[in-house]
Amino acid sequence: MNKRIVIIGGGPGGYVAAIRAAQLGAEVHLVEADRLGGTCLNVGCIPTKSLLHTAQLYREVQKGGLIGLKADNVRVDWPVLQSRKQATVTRLVKGVESLLKANKVTVHKGQAALKDARTVIVSGETEKEVAADIIVLATGSEPVKLNFPGAELPGVIDSTAALSLPSVPTSLVIVGGGVVGIEFAALYSALGARVTVVELLPEILPPVDGEIAVKVRQELTRQGVTFLTGARLTEVRQGDGALTALVEAGGKVEEVTGEYVLVAVGRRPRTQGLGLEAVGVALDRGRITVDEHFVTTVPGIYAVGDCNGQIMLAHAASAQGIAAVEHALGHQAAYYPQTIPSCIYIQPEVAGVGLTEEEAKKQGIAYKTGLFPLSASGKAVIDGGMSGLVKVIAGEKYGEILGVHIFGPRATDLIGEAALAIRLEATVDELVTTIHGHPTISEALAEAALAVDGKAIHWPPGMKVR
Repeated sequence: MNKRIVIIGGGPGGYVAAIRAAQLGAEVHLVEADRLGGTCLNVGCIPTKSLLHTAQLYREVQKGGLIGLKADNVRVDWPVLQSRKQATVTRLVKGVESLLKANKVTVHKGQAALKDARTVIVSGETEKEVAADIIVLATGSEPVKLNFPGAELPGVIDSTAALSLPSVPTSLVIVGGGVVGIEFAALYSALGARVTVVELLPEILPPVDGEIAVKVRQELTRQGVTFLTGARLTEVRQGDGALTALVEAGGKVEEVTGEYVLVAVGRRPRTQGLGLEAVGVALDRGRITVDEHFVTTVPGIYAVGDCNGQIMLAHAASAQGIAAVEHALGHQAAYYPQTIPSCIYIQPEVAGVGLTEEEAKKQGIAYKTGLFPLSASGKAVIDGGMSGLVKVIAGEKYGEILGVHIFGPRATDLIGEAALAIRLEATVDELVTTIHGHPTISEALAEAALAVDGKAIHWPPGMKVR
């Protein structure tokens, strides 16, 4: 008899797990309280990148005279941009709906909770119970809210609200210099807003390789973004037509004004109201505890994606969802977290996979690095990405690829090659002897691999990159 799998959550973890389970012959039921596609598709990755695409083109056209392109009276039509964003989201949501239907997945609309380890209660227009052999929790995450005086003032917003503002703000204060905060900083700065980023840590983008993070800050500063690092938001006050953020840094308090204050300090697993504790599913500071197969402390109940707090990325959730249902249905599952890339869609782009230098040092791994500046890449010069850098981190003894970090044009596409190299346990020599097309940004990856042993072709020997 086919097993019945009930999946709670229709985001990248849930709907992908549902399709894979259906492919493996399971009877699949998926419960979603809102729109299919989850945070990523509806109020995260897709709408953000849709806005960023236009913002980056706008910036390029504004400086078009430098590349022989003259355009007069170019301006942003914000309502049209918003409509296109929503049309993109709607199209992709319908695509997910069609995929689930084609794979004969039964979708239930409503809030889900666990009655017991084998029964899910769905509360919608009517309440019903769905029996399960396997339950997969894929409930995602939600923005972290900060408590500070003025947090409830109109104009203090989260990332969801920042996607649908009535107009491009004249000024914006962003609290949080992580990936979300930096993407919004790049977006609204390119559209003409005066943007200030307030970050508690000494540097922005804490998960990113430190050298790349410094270069990102330098480039965004050049583009007009102001950074206050080692700084803490203490209060927001309503001013005359604007908000005033009080920021403490170095023992001094600075006032920063903005039409909006965007709080973007991270996300937390969404696990409330599911009845987890009652059935014995353990949590660690709000994150669902799982083993290497994503099984919770209750056999037969799995948790994938943001709700387990391991890696809060859409593609990680999808990979975990596939691995979880394969394991649940008795198949050999494969999941390689070291090959999960991270991507930041600013201009130039940022992408990384594997170990950063900071992580390699912390783990006591002997390593060597190869750096190649994109100022020496013909394609990067053409594309306007000369401030970029490619870094390859390799094992000192065998030269195996441990990590690759890129700041430059096409970085988010190019990082796939680096992820594959790590998955195949490739060495520097194997990367070097893979012939890359010319002129491409990918050539810089091969040059960075050559630079590991001081053999870069298009960079003078002995000249510092840093």
